[in-house]
Parts: sequence; C-alpha cells; structure tokens
Amino acid sequence: MRRLLAPAALVTAAALALAQDHPPAEPARKEPVKYRPGDTRRPRPKVVEPPGWGADEKPGTPPGDAAVLFNGANLDAWFKSGKRPGNPDAVPHWKVEGGYAEVVRGGGVTTKEKFGDAQIHIEWATPQEVKGNGQGRGNSGVHLGAFGEIQVLDSFQNDTYPDGQAAALYTRFPPLVNASRRPGAWQTYDIVTRLPKRDDAGKVVRPALVTLLHNGVVVHHAVEFGGTTGEYQIHLSDHGNPVRYRNIWVRKVGEYDEGGTPPPEPKKK
Repeated sequence: MRRLLAPAALVTAAALALAQDHPPAEPARKEPVKYRPGDTRRPRPKVVEPPGWGADEKPGTPPGDAAVLFNGANLDAWFKSGKRPGNPDAVPHWKVEGGYAEVVRGGGVTTKEKFGDAQIHIEWATPQEVKGNGQGRGNSGVHLGAFGEIQVLDSFQNDTYPDGQAAALYTRFPPLVNASRRPGAWQTYDIVTRLPKRDDAGKVVRPALVTLLHNGVVVHHAVEFGGTTGEYQIHLSDHGNPVRYRNIWVRKVGEYDEGGTPPPEPKKK
C-alpha cells in the first residue's frame, strides 16, 4: 500500500522540485571599487613629447581682446589670498622680477576680478634645481572656484599619484597624457571654462564644462562639472615651492547667436 504524504510534506517536496528547476539567483555583484583620491594604484598617464617650445623662448603677445592679469611688471590685478582686497596687508608678497612672479611662502594670490565662460592662458615653470620628489617637487596649483584645482607640479620623470600630477584635475581626473617639460622649462596651460546654462525655472539645461591643453596638448576635454558652478576667481597657490608664473591673460568667451545656421539635412541614398 502506497503511503500518502501529509500536506506539509507535499509543500516541502514541491518546493524542492521547484528549486531544482529554478536554482536561486546569484547575489548581485557589486560595482568595481573606484579609485580613491590620491590612489597610487591608478594607471599612470602615457608620457608624450610636447611641441617644441624652448625654455628660453619669450612669451607671446596676448590676443587683442584679452584681459591681462600679469604681464611681468606687477601683481596689481591680484591680492593676497585670504585677505580683504584694498587693505595694506592684501598686497601680494610674491617676488616679481625678470618678467615673472615667483611664489614666496606665506600664502597664494587671487584675482580681484571674477570670470565665467572664459579662455585662460597661464605660463609656469618649476625650479630648475630639483629638490624633493612626488608632491614635494615644484608644487603649486591653479584654482578656479567650483571647477576645482588644476595641479601644477614637476611631473617630468617624477612619480606621484596620477590624480595629483601636473595638469590633473586634482583628486578627480589624471590628465589623459603626461605632456610635462623638464624642470626649469616654461610650460603653458590653456584652460576653457563654460558655466552651466539654466532655464527660467533655474533647471540646468547645459552642464558646466572645462577643457585643458598642457603645452599645446589636449589633456582634458569637456569634463562635466556639477550644476552649482558659478563665476570664479583665479587663485594661484603657495605649497612651499618657488614656482614661477608669467604671461597670464583671460578672454571672455561669448555664446553662439540663437539664429545660427542649422546643420545640413542628411543626404538621401
């Protein structure tokens, strides 16, 4: 005589059969761990030779519509960071000679004027006499408000964490390549910033972007920033190294006209 299973046993047997036909789903895999700021495990940018531009070459002439922030004569367009512009203690203390301004310990300098959509040109040089390594070698920085810091560092045969080397968007993105020149050579940053565009309700309809060329080489292209980015002052930082700056100018970048020519229609095959 065949024994009949109790109702509870029937439920258990059915569950086991169902489990065999449909094994339990594997737990969802976690996303790969992102690199932490300053992570030395991050891949190093490829080293490329920048276009020929000798250390002794004189700076070029700024465009006709540029606002010159430093022409080698004085720092009148700047004040000592952390001070109130106009006060006697706000006068920049950096050394100005030979057509350049050299960082002197005691604080950075900040522009009196604010900028928005702009093209910024800055020339800089780390000390020719190499001292230290990593972050202790020719360290300074170009800060652009909410856009953050563009690192200034001697990154010629000098290893450090990739998001902290020269031309990095500090602790965010390493440069796409390492286009650094030798210590003591003059180098260029050409930075293009674009503020976010908002509709009448205040919603961001076009994000803030930044592009950077280091020694004429694109190292960041249209990197997106948060919607809170607003007009900014330019700040050059003091990290205890005698970095030099020269030929600093800014151009305001306008918008395209609303009635621009539309793109051509695709040709029919």
